[in-house]
Amino acid sequence: MSAPLPWYKHFWPWFIIVLLLVVVLKSMVAMSIAIDNADSLVSDDYYKEGKAINMDLRKIKQAKNLGMQYLVEVDDHELIISQHGGPAYTAALKVSFIHPTIEEKDFNINATADGEGNYRIGLSNAISGPWNVRLEGFDASWRIQQRIEITDDVEYWLN
Repeated sequence: MSAPLPWYKHFWPWFIIVLLLVVVLKSMVAMSIAIDNADSLVSDDYYKEGKAINMDLRKIKQAKNLGMQYLVEVDDHELIISQHGGPAYTAALKVSFIHPTIEEKDFNINATADGEGNYRIGLSNAISGPWNVRLEGFDASWRIQQRIEITDDVEYWLN
């Protein structure tokens, strides 16, 4: 009778070891991807943001009471914002374009009116897709906020 072969000369132990090593390696790669691509939508201070939302709702209600209404015209590399409702407002506007998922695309601009009362904003890159648009008076007494799907050469009403 011949002596049995040692374990390391059999196929199945090595097959199981390789499978386990592949699983460990893939889980390490998945963990490094998760760490490198942290979710920027998660907030650290929920309580403060909840209080801020209530303040925002008051500002939005104030804009509706005033009848504020703006037209946003999107061209290749320019935004033109003009007022079409409410008391005439010629002070600076705080304009925010917030992308719903990619924080790096967000931009905020303090825009001033030209001689015709239009707010012109030059863009370095054309924008398209879904955006949350926020217009706020410079004194922060009112706010208009709306989600729009931007396509080139289209007008959008914000009210």
